[in-house]
Amino acid sequence: MSLQVMGKTFRHGVHPEEHKEQTEQLPIQRMPFADRFVLPLSQHLGAPCKPAVNVGQRVQRGQVVGEPGGFVSMTLHSPVTGRVAAIGPRRHPNGSLVPCIEIEADPYSTQEIATSPAVDWESLSLDDFILHVQKAGLVGMGGAAFPTHVKYKLPEGRRCQRLLINGCECEPYLTCDHRVMVEYAQAVVRGTQIVATKLGADSATIGVELNKPDAMLALDAAIPAGTNIRVASLKVKYPQGAEKMLIKALFGEEVPAGKLPLDLNIVVNNVGTMLSLADYFDHGKPLIERVLTVAGPGIDRPANLMVPVGTPVRDVMRHCGLNEETRQVVMGGPMMGQPLASLDVPVLKGTSGLLAFTDESISHAEEYACVRCGQCLEACGNFLNPSRMARLARAGRWEEMENAHVADCVECGACTYTCPSGVPIVHLIRAAKAAIRQGKAKAS
Repeated sequence: MSLQVMGKTFRHGVHPEEHKEQTEQLPIQRMPFADRFVLPLSQHLGAPCKPAVNVGQRVQRGQVVGEPGGFVSMTLHSPVTGRVAAIGPRRHPNGSLVPCIEIEADPYSTQEIATSPAVDWESLSLDDFILHVQKAGLVGMGGAAFPTHVKYKLPEGRRCQRLLINGCECEPYLTCDHRVMVEYAQAVVRGTQIVATKLGADSATIGVELNKPDAMLALDAAIPAGTNIRVASLKVKYPQGAEKMLIKALFGEEVPAGKLPLDLNIVVNNVGTMLSLADYFDHGKPLIERVLTVAGPGIDRPANLMVPVGTPVRDVMRHCGLNEETRQVVMGGPMMGQPLASLDVPVLKGTSGLLAFTDESISHAEEYACVRCGQCLEACGNFLNPSRMARLARAGRWEEMENAHVADCVECGACTYTCPSGVPIVHLIRAAKAAIRQGKAKAS
């Protein structure tokens, strides 16, 4: 038995209503193919991809259409068999216009991906393994979309003692990771085993919140005897899935300010990333589709869907029955997600959910002056002072914000959630961090 039911957690945090009952028991369905797909060359942290196809060129499902633009970049593949209709600026979910590859699906294609032999990962050197992960187009699928292979490039003097797989899914409404763990438990464990072996990890831990007992049992049953993989339970709390919170809860260790999990010889990945990694090394399938949750008060037919990357959000919402009373659609979870100004944007590799909210379900709290109650301090798992940062952000005092460790803010939104005065704390901090980055870019 590799299952450890302990219910560990971290200090601080909040307990928003879960709202997972809509979809937590719904099996994953396949989203029908759309007519057109839009692939932003920049849908991950790091350098954008470079187009590897031309307008008018016919492409096969799974074919490389974008090459990495640097080491902190990844490969982009066609999610569909069809024709490259255009290469140019298209609307990104963040509202900006970015270079994209637009592909028109072939209506007569079966859209089956060509089978490829398994990759002999055991015989690969670590550097070659990392190149294969980059070639597969893998990114963090919990929302951050950081190129996965970069995490495996260990700096001199560092090693991966512990591999930590994040199956918390603490955001309300979202259940895609839950269903992946239940329905693809063997593939998740397989991906974990591959990474742990190649990185030379002493142990691998899959952390799952206690509200997913079926996922814990499925994963535990899939773990081969004699391996160094275990499943550990965690209390239901937000933001339990944040890397630093997860490490503190499971190992009792704190990642120092300004540092990364690797500074504690820990590598963290998402369960969805492990599924995609296993798909690539065992079946030669790159990251061209992902599971996401479609839910919320504005959805008539909530679902967990396997959706090709690049599918228009409008098509997904139409498929699930977008209610006429919907006033806001959020990409991701309600705490950290991105409200969409338009539905004519694509699903990205990091898209974990699409949530539709009616006017009644949207908070319209009026903002009042901060009363110095300290609730945001009690909510912050990183022990920052969110209210002070919000005041500094409004005053444009960037240097003071940096001295207050604003870089350690993960923008989880727990501070805003708990603020009785309705101050949009996390939005002020997020805007300030963007301004700080822009200022440093101009200075360099």
